[in-house]
Amino acid sequence: MIQRGRTPALVVIEVMLLCISGTLAAEPPSALAMQAKSAEQQPSTFDTIWKFADWYENDDNTVIQRLQFSGRFQLDYAVVDADQGRHTEWNIRRLRLGAKAKLFKNFTLHGEVELNPQEADPVFTRITDLYFQWNRSERFEATIGKHGAPFTMDGSTSSKELLAIDRSNLTNNMWFTEEYLPGVSVSGESDPWSYQVGVYSTGGANRGFGEFNGSVFGLVVVGYDFAKRLGVKEAVLAANYVYQDPDEDNSFTRNLENILSVNFKLDAGKWGIRTDLAAATGFADQSDFWGTMVMPFYNITNDLQLVGRYTFVASENVNGLRLNRYERQLVSDRGDRYNEIYFGLNYYFYGHKLKLQSGIQFADMRDRAKDGGAYSGMAWTTGFRMSW
Repeated sequence: MIQRGRTPALVVIEVMLLCISGTLAAEPPSALAMQAKSAEQQPSTFDTIWKFADWYENDDNTVIQRLQFSGRFQLDYAVVDADQGRHTEWNIRRLRLGAKAKLFKNFTLHGEVELNPQEADPVFTRITDLYFQWNRSERFEATIGKHGAPFTMDGSTSSKELLAIDRSNLTNNMWFTEEYLPGVSVSGESDPWSYQVGVYSTGGANRGFGEFNGSVFGLVVVGYDFAKRLGVKEAVLAANYVYQDPDEDNSFTRNLENILSVNFKLDAGKWGIRTDLAAATGFADQSDFWGTMVMPFYNITNDLQLVGRYTFVASENVNGLRLNRYERQLVSDRGDRYNEIYFGLNYYFYGHKLKLQSGIQFADMRDRAKDGGAYSGMAWTTGFRMSW
């Protein structure tokens, strides 16, 4: 990791932000007023820029109707100051590039790869998405290939759309952080209900589709949206259940046999909240554990958002829990009870497609075994997020 100075990636980000601010500052007030009046009729500058990601579109073509560029670039600066030491780093958190095609009216082919230009050993990290999907209707979609397995609140939220700068430590421990796994799933919506059912391979992990030398896990997600009843934008209560067949060769996943998460997502426009209550049973050397997460947010303006989060996770036995990404740079061993309070600010230039996020968290990990898993400290992370 690059810990000092200005990285090439940072320079690129600074130039982009200066261009954005310079473009806005260059326009006289009268021009801004005219644009405000015609905002509904004319696309914004960002609309025009992001339109370049649409490589081809023709509904009259019977073979390929649309071809789009897809991907994301995420850059972090993190500072961790704890009783166990201090750590700082610049980190290209995610760089993914790919394309998505709509074929034969009702089919989608999507592929993306993850790259690591910062360490470049290797540059190609893995295939994330590579799947074929039949979009029969909103009520039924069937997907085969390597794709996401959405469970827990943060695990079912794309990294493009996270409100906190990174996923909670509840999800970090309970969700399968490889995220994209080879499998088959069906999903759909019939207002107010939604569902997803899938079976995924859990065998030896590699940069492709895995070794298929382990077993499988099954996923069931059922959701109900109370938005119309409550008169809000969104109010989804969801239950997620995972059963994994224990196998010593399962390395795409965590050593968890049963996982149950009940989560709720409320968006009332000006404010909202996301919650998660989850438990898991482990196998091999993994202890059973449970946890909860509560994340309220408030939209100060259309572009500026305040986010808070409280996370609690506890394991039945010692050494059942991991720390988060940047905390692990100081303490790599495990503990058995984790508490975290997080405060963050998000600024949206173009919704979730272009935003800045900054958050500070205060966390501690108890280590009853007293074998190196104790942690107590503060972490501050600021990140640039751009996606297509």
